[in-house]
Amino acid sequence: MSENLSQQKRILIAVVLSFLFFVVYDYFFIPKAPQTEQNITQIEQNNSAPQTTTANTNTQAPKTELSVNQKEEIAVVKSEHFEAHIDSLGRIAKFYLSDEKYKDENGKSINLVDTSLSPLPLEVRFSDAKINQEAFNTSYTTSQKTINVSDENTTLILTQNLNDLVVTKKITFHKYGNYDLEVNLSKDAAYFITPGYRPNIAVDSYTVHGVLILDKDDKITMLEDGDVENDESFSNVTLMAASDRYYSVFFYNFEKPLNAVVTKDNHENSIVFASATNTFKASGYVGSKEHEILRSIHADLDDVVEYGWFTFIAKPMFEFLNFLHGYMGNWGWAIVVMTLIVRIILFPLTYKSMISMNKLKDLAPKMKEIRERYKGDPQKMNLHMMELYKKHGANPMSGCLPILIQIPIFFAIYRVLLNAIELKAAPWAFWITDLSVMDPWFILPIFMGLTMFIQQLITPMAIQDPMQEKIMKFLPLIFTFFFLTFPAGLTLYWCVNNICSLIQQVIVNKLFKNHKKEEIAKHEHRS
Repeated sequence: MSENLSQQKRILIAVVLSFLFFVVYDYFFIPKAPQTEQNITQIEQNNSAPQTTTANTNTQAPKTELSVNQKEEIAVVKSEHFEAHIDSLGRIAKFYLSDEKYKDENGKSINLVDTSLSPLPLEVRFSDAKINQEAFNTSYTTSQKTINVSDENTTLILTQNLNDLVVTKKITFHKYGNYDLEVNLSKDAAYFITPGYRPNIAVDSYTVHGVLILDKDDKITMLEDGDVENDESFSNVTLMAASDRYYSVFFYNFEKPLNAVVTKDNHENSIVFASATNTFKASGYVGSKEHEILRSIHADLDDVVEYGWFTFIAKPMFEFLNFLHGYMGNWGWAIVVMTLIVRIILFPLTYKSMISMNKLKDLAPKMKEIRERYKGDPQKMNLHMMELYKKHGANPMSGCLPILIQIPIFFAIYRVLLNAIELKAAPWAFWITDLSVMDPWFILPIFMGLTMFIQQLITPMAIQDPMQEKIMKFLPLIFTFFFLTFPAGLTLYWCVNNICSLIQQVIVNKLFKNHKKEEIAKHEHRS
């Protein structure tokens, strides 16, 4: 970048590069899908308790490795929304979502629990290595083999008789995959229990994976995969969750906060446990991160849905989108209307930016002349530049600052449309039958790139450097490439956004042209 590059150019290029950074970072650098049984033969699982000390004991949990094969199932729990299978170690070994929208491309119910990934939901690990070894080799007994959540008795009691210790799990299931859990030991012993490894269904390069911890002060801590060096302990925890893009497993207790420990597996994936020495009470959940379901269970559970850096803007944006959907009944048209409303609200900023761009384009030859005349004297060059701006009412900052202000809003919408499971299996119109997956015919991304190219042709640019100009011309192609595999809902948003920008640019160009004619006519009249 040359030394005499104008401030306006610097800001414009910074805006473009910042957008490209987020897109490229999402696409290439956010952790990809963890290793699964399709790409790794898992010979043994790490079933040792996290290496930490609990509140009431100084016993440090050993790091031992136990070979645990898939265990037989001892109970099945069914509701209209899910089917859960309990294995002989008292864990949820399978969890199927029964609703039509959650079925895979073959029409089969998806299973949120992958037995090749440890730990499984409700798995208990003891700090004492001897007790732990025995616990992983001793089967639980069950109070009943089949439970239907629509019946009166929805409580399953699991009992494990060790040599001198009895473990009792009392689990009451509810229709959406949430449950109330109480664990009791016949005598005190430090142990850890987990809501499970995160679901391994919608794992992609766009979503940050890890463990979410919410404490009683509403502070959220994210421990991403690869960030956990040593086991980390947390107290006063009201919610501990592990999620993929659309689904989650978690424990919560908003009345009596829990103690949590975050550890990692052999592949640097973050795993969360709750710690106790005897009685443990919490509620849990296995299922989708659909706002309506989470809120029906508890009003504060939608904190599980995390949008990253722009959560503070993204959450209101989702609420607004959800409000529009309530009236329109179609998520695609709700996206279109939301985009139009946002553009209308931001129009004053956009208008100011576009007017400034037009003025700067008109001044480009004079700016070039000043640079060439005073290229050996930066102070004089800047002085004459400021005089030129002042004389013609132009301000390079006014052209780009409005764009910078809009960036957080656009990225908040970007995160909402990537992470909202409400868009799954939701049709828009025509060929778009699922807004959560890419456009099968690539029509939307190509159209988006085309509108971006046309807008670029009619947008006044003050860039004089040929290399920078070539880079700008390639942007529509680069964006089209990235959006080819993006969810159709997100691409629809950018298409509508581009169309709005294109229309606004045409109007502003015409207004500026007419204004310029009037100025010329006034000048000639005075002459």
